[in-house]
Amino acid sequence: MKSNQYIVGILIAGFSLATITSCTDLVNTEKDSIVRANTDGKPVAGDATALLESAYKDLGAYTDQANMYALGMHTSAEMIPPTRGVDWGDNGVWRTLDQHTWDATHQQVRDTWNNLNSRVFKTTEILAGNATPAQKAEAKFLRAFNMYNVMDLYGQVPLREFSQGVDELPRVMTRSEAFDFIVKDLEEALPNLAKVGPSPTNGVANKAAANFLLAKLYLNKAVYKSAKAEGPYTFEKADMDKVIAYVNAITADGYKFDTDYFNAFSNTANGETILVSLEGTAQNRWFMTLHYSQNPSGWNGFTTLADFYDKFEKDDPRIGKPAKGNGTEFSGIGLGFLIGKQIDDKGKDLIDTRTQKVLSFTRDVPLAGAATDKGIRVIKYHPANASKYILMRYAEAIMMKAEAELRGGNTAAALATVNALRTARKAKTIASLTTDGLFDEIGRELYWEGGKRTVEIRFGKFTTGAGADNKEAYTVLFPIPSIALVSNPNLKQNPGY
Repeated sequence: MKSNQYIVGILIAGFSLATITSCTDLVNTEKDSIVRANTDGKPVAGDATALLESAYKDLGAYTDQANMYALGMHTSAEMIPPTRGVDWGDNGVWRTLDQHTWDATHQQVRDTWNNLNSRVFKTTEILAGNATPAQKAEAKFLRAFNMYNVMDLYGQVPLREFSQGVDELPRVMTRSEAFDFIVKDLEEALPNLAKVGPSPTNGVANKAAANFLLAKLYLNKAVYKSAKAEGPYTFEKADMDKVIAYVNAITADGYKFDTDYFNAFSNTANGETILVSLEGTAQNRWFMTLHYSQNPSGWNGFTTLADFYDKFEKDDPRIGKPAKGNGTEFSGIGLGFLIGKQIDDKGKDLIDTRTQKVLSFTRDVPLAGAATDKGIRVIKYHPANASKYILMRYAEAIMMKAEAELRGGNTAAALATVNALRTARKAKTIASLTTDGLFDEIGRELYWEGGKRTVEIRFGKFTTGAGADNKEAYTVLFPIPSIALVSNPNLKQNPGY
């Protein structure tokens, strides 16, 4: 009997991995292939426990400031990546995202594709092996989670079965087919997933997480099932009713609003955390925005736009808390939006070491040629007490429920749901609710949490946002990376590219 080595690599999975490292990327990069023993040319799945542990570690990629996060945020009207001198130039990759002028060779479009599809294949391998029913349920959830993002970003999903030979091309699912596949995975996983309540260390697939993803799928079903990616979209009441039911199931598991908005992102969070990445930390979220002269010293990168900041009422607590400056470490850093004069840990005016002037963050910020003080910074995870990075939060589920109620024709229920959240946040209740009003409320609650692109597309606002030089409708999908098209002819480039 002949024994060989079976290379489970990125190329045979139908996509190619080129690993690019960055001085600002604190996420560990995995190797591009796993060697598996086999007999007679047939692959043998690896140990399910080890693979599942690895698949959970892979969630650390979502904590990065690049790739999945960048595609979801820099393309929106909530975030801008200004180039400051030579800082954050990076051959224009950030500015291109902001302007919607990416193409099929864009580094982060390519790396995100590779990242997500490699994780889909890993979870498929778990399902082909000796996994227990509980492990298979977790693997199906993780496959669904990563595949959802492929579908959302690119509109088509390659799938290589673990049993396929190296010469077989992965089949490619349409967006509609991928939607059905993901829903099936989640529905099959649900019975064998654990029921858990909120915890800042919820890092394992659970029933609430599956219900959360199902709610998100049905909320966006009109987009994913549309004949044209750019719409128009028709939201069916039956789908909206499913969203409400899935969110109600999350509530029944004991999830509730945190009594302090920013506490939800701390290590003492007590009501909202459904799923986190236990791999890595949330540190990229403060490094990517804080100034070099602050403590901790940041990369002086991303800011928000004044137009978005102005959507908050000044007495809405979600707009932020001032820095304490009481002498403790990191007390010079405020919460929420950092605007105007900044202080150090002792409460004294902070000096910009590059200009030797008092550091004061401005409302205005250009995309290129920005001075070091330009732009309003954002802190939701505070370096003094940050929790693990949150992938799913109860408040987002409630916002999905409110939107489903509104789109399903029950405006009164939607208004009550939004006001319940606003009351929990100690913001004033509102008297009426429109689609545009709900869009703004989603922004006020979920700003900088990674998913604004998807929201803008669903509300028909993606191509109209500030900074979008290319306003063509086809940009609601990213291009299939050029190198992926070469490796798998079953893939077809998305229209417009």
